[in-house]
Amino acid sequence: MVQFHCLTFLTDYGLEDAFVAVCHAVALQVAPDLQITDITHLVPLGDVRRGATVLAQAVPYFPPAVHVAVVDPGVGTARRGIAVEAGGSLFVGPDNGLLSVAVAAAGGAVRAVSLTNRALWRDTTAATFHGRDIFMPVAARLAAGLPLGEAGDPVEVTRLVTLPQPRWLINRAGAQVEVVTVDGFGNVQLSLPGAEAPRAGLIPGTSVTLAWAGREVTVPFVTTFGEVAPGEPLCYRDGGDWVAVAVAGGNAARRFELRPGTRMTLTVT
Repeated sequence: MVQFHCLTFLTDYGLEDAFVAVCHAVALQVAPDLQITDITHLVPLGDVRRGATVLAQAVPYFPPAVHVAVVDPGVGTARRGIAVEAGGSLFVGPDNGLLSVAVAAAGGAVRAVSLTNRALWRDTTAATFHGRDIFMPVAARLAAGLPLGEAGDPVEVTRLVTLPQPRWLINRAGAQVEVVTVDGFGNVQLSLPGAEAPRAGLIPGTSVTLAWAGREVTVPFVTTFGEVAPGEPLCYRDGGDWVAVAVAGGNAARRFELRPGTRMTLTVT
């Protein structure tokens, strides 16, 4: 019997209501000694891609854990609730791609189940609050040592919903990328892995021209924000080791009207 002492929780529930606290309470009724860590509950409403990205960024820093994520525009529909084993951890949430980026980063799904064992749910369930009534009680039981196979019917891992991989391509002049996500500071994370930046010519001390949607700006490629004046734009490798665009002391996404999915060409000059 494998027990997990840590359960993480990520949602788009916000912090103004009791939703998060209620989910904590449900889990603690099942496993009173469980340590629950909130990753964030400020994912933009219904933004599955943003939730998936944040979850994937956080998971590598935890010991083996049960990770519960709920950004679920399809709650109450035919979409499945799932639990997935990957990298020694378990991931619980809706089968809408939300878990897929973190699962892939953890080495890929080993096995998965659909959460069909109603005996593990709360006695009464609401069609619009599966986080409280299904995901949390099941996750807490899994953390307490319930074998994954007892949570529901097996699901072929190749049939799990996955988000499309962000595209990037290195060419002679630089790279073609897309915006993956925007953080709370307005920093814009691109799809080019930081490890690939030198191959695209992006090294500290160079300049890079960013072109998108008929707009263009040339910025320095630097290591830290302090290398440019306040209010100036820059390109750099962020804390997750992705190429990113920022404005020192400002909001790059707002200034340049960049949003997830925006395609961009990077040309080293």
